[in-house]
Amino acid sequence: MDDNEILDLFFARQEEAIEKTKLKFGNRLLRSAMNILHNNQDAEECVNDTLLKAWNAIPPTRPTTLGAFLAKISRNLAINKWKAKETARRGGGETTLLLGELEDCVPGTGDMPEAAYESGLVTAAINDCLNSMDQHARVAFVLRYFHGESIASICNRFNISESKAKSLLFRARKKLKAHLEKEGVLT
Repeated sequence: MDDNEILDLFFARQEEAIEKTKLKFGNRLLRSAMNILHNNQDAEECVNDTLLKAWNAIPPTRPTTLGAFLAKISRNLAINKWKAKETARRGGGETTLLLGELEDCVPGTGDMPEAAYESGLVTAAINDCLNSMDQHARVAFVLRYFHGESIASICNRFNISESKAKSLLFRARKKLKAHLEKEGVLT
């Protein structure tokens, strides 16, 4: 079933939309949440919460890319769950590392109304920068910082060494930082 047919089911408020969505995107959402949470039960909870949020958001929203729409919801839920657990126990881990890698090049957001506007500008600037990168750098960046893939996983996917993967990601972050500074998003 293609995305538009699934979206039509959502708009018709047919519960089959949830089943078809989970069948088509469930494994990808679960893997992405697992990369952040490293806990199967929490990751499954994020997938279920993602499906609920999608049910509540569609309609009125009709996403142009259903997979990306769901991935963003799932990722945000997983990061929020991870932050809540991290606040409770203050441990380390891969998620701390990958968020730390981005600290220097992506500005934080506040709770003020201006932050929502600025967040949109940041998103647009990041997308512009990603579109200017070569395919390997762009895919590696998205896998690492959006889907939470490990360096080892990226090495396996591209059949490259760990040092090459780290270098690729370092150059991508450096390019992103320079682009955000040029756009006036990062000072």
